Amino acid sequence: MAVESFETGHDDERPELPRPTGLLDVLSVAAVAIDTRGRVVFWTPQAEDLFGYTAQEALGENATRLLVRPEHLQAVTSLFTEVLETGRGWAGAFPVRHKDGSTRLTEFRAMRLLDDLGDVYALAIAADHTLLQRVETDLALCEQLVNQSPIGLALLDPDLRYLLVNPALERIDGIPAEDHIGRRLRETLPFPDVDTVESALRQVLTTGTPLIDQYHVGRPPVDPEHDHAWSLSFYRLADPGGRILGAAVSVVDVTERHRAAAEADRARRRLALIAEASTRVGTTLDVQQTADELAEIAAPALADVVAVDVLDSALACRRIRKPDNGPELFRALALKAAHPTVAERAADPPGDLATYDGDRLVTLCVHTGRPVLVRHVGARDLPRIARDAEAGALLARAGVHSYLAVPLIAHGEVIGALDLKRTRNPAPFDDDDVVLAGELAGRAAVAIDNARWFQSVRNTALTLQRSLLPDHSTHHTGLEVASRYQPAQATSEVGGDWYDVISLAGDKTALVVGDVMGNGIDAAATMGRLRTATCAYAELDLAPAEVLQHLDKVTCDLEHYIVTCLYAVYDPGTRRCTIANAGHMPPALVRGDSPALLDLPAAAPLGVGGIAFEATSFELLPGDLLVLYTDGLVETRQHPIDDRLGVLLSFLDKPRRPLEETCDLLLHGLRHPDDHDDVALLVARAL
Repeated sequence: MAVESFETGHDDERPELPRPTGLLDVLSVAAVAIDTRGRVVFWTPQAEDLFGYTAQEALGENATRLLVRPEHLQAVTSLFTEVLETGRGWAGAFPVRHKDGSTRLTEFRAMRLLDDLGDVYALAIAADHTLLQRVETDLALCEQLVNQSPIGLALLDPDLRYLLVNPALERIDGIPAEDHIGRRLRETLPFPDVDTVESALRQVLTTGTPLIDQYHVGRPPVDPEHDHAWSLSFYRLADPGGRILGAAVSVVDVTERHRAAAEADRARRRLALIAEASTRVGTTLDVQQTADELAEIAAPALADVVAVDVLDSALACRRIRKPDNGPELFRALALKAAHPTVAERAADPPGDLATYDGDRLVTLCVHTGRPVLVRHVGARDLPRIARDAEAGALLARAGVHSYLAVPLIAHGEVIGALDLKRTRNPAPFDDDDVVLAGELAGRAAVAIDNARWFQSVRNTALTLQRSLLPDHSTHHTGLEVASRYQPAQATSEVGGDWYDVISLAGDKTALVVGDVMGNGIDAAATMGRLRTATCAYAELDLAPAEVLQHLDKVTCDLEHYIVTCLYAVYDPGTRRCTIANAGHMPPALVRGDSPALLDLPAAAPLGVGGIAFEATSFELLPGDLLVLYTDGLVETRQHPIDDRLGVLLSFLDKPRRPLEETCDLLLHGLRHPDDHDDVALLVARAL
């Protein structure tokens, strides 16, 4: 056999070799050929690396004397002869003597060669046993890790086509391994942001910098109805020579962690919503505003369309009849949509009354006192949700796909329902939403219940109060008179203030303003008794101080009440006004352009007993303006009383202003809608 020998020469003459690019080069596999006489006739550069001898030192030498120790000579000769004579190859590990004298275990593959001349040779392929064993172990480890790993693994070529996937990835994305091979990454990933994933992978291929734990959410083919989450990591693969082979992708299914985090976040948002509702719902004792606050809290946090409907009988504080299967009359209180939608047109406008038959879901909700949930609204459900066919068509057009009605229950009584619909929010209502809606509805129901009873009691007190106030003519001899009564916002503070204009003999007129220092219906009743007494004493034509003296005795007989009062009598014949004060705020007198407070003698309120009252007389000229009022007009919790009295006088700078306009100006300028006291105001101008 003509065998070309490759001599490597000296180190300084060795040509530069290309960098290893394959597994054989990494293993540095050597090849040695031996003739039938045992002489080395072929010696590769890798053999020099493996055994230490150069080609010049090895070629032509007896292989056994060169590489085999004496104690192994017989075994090697036997193996060599068997291979040459039988042609059967041999594989195994054998100790070889290195040039440096050491013995190294070497892995061999020996076989017989026959050239075109019929000559026979033995070819030995050899590699370091330790290195080969380490590589085999690494490969076995890698194979087992890839195949048994719970983490999905994939190898991609530089064009991002699959070369290999492990069983875990098959389970994760539900696509068999063979269906991956050759396909592009974007054809199997269920992510809406697949372009971002591919861009990240190309960046890794370009820079070599791994990207770790990239979080992505999607819906795999094996479970298209639910979101799954994966943690993706990308690595560039290159051979020992630096040639880019492609990329490795690891996929960890973190769906449970994603769902747990989502549930925890949802729980936090539910708690935050409940906390917000506790501060925002029921801020006032107003039924309408409370319903509006509930609707604004629920949209869009809980639903896309929210309606608050109260039974009309409950709103009127009538006794609620027992639930049956009949229709119910609802008053719509609030309607809120998270975004523009035709579903709003399907709902009853706030303030309207609507009758819903017994088969409607909202009626069923108030009859049973239990939530009604339709997770997935179908065509057969809409007629039971909407008030009529037209409204049902609007709901279908709006895309209502889930519905929930929750009763408004306060103190064991169902007073209405919270009506919730979802259109844009893709998730159907679930049991957690039922609990959250019930919590919101429960809080709001108590506030609405308090507000409706407040309104009822307040209306009762106002009715009593107004029935006790005078219904007098605005014109009296020598006087033009205007008056106002404005109740406080709280029920308990209605009823204490009053005014009166009493015609007396001789064309005289008595002007009275008083304030019962108490609250509610009892105060209104006490005020009515004092007003009746005042009118009786006025008819006796008593002087103002005497009238107060008698009223003081009457008040002393009333338990727990103290009363302030101003009593003035104007005589148009003499143009004199005589006024007596019982602990009341000083009246204002406007003459020309100079408003001022009258300086009256100090006196205790009515009801103290044993106090003498004094009267002050002054001239009330034509055009002069006299302003009597109760403390609710000027007193506040934030400002000194002197400052407020100064503000009062500043509003009286134009005495020729019409009296009705003056009353409105004083109330609007000095009063705040949330003031916690009622006001009686009496304005008189001398003619």
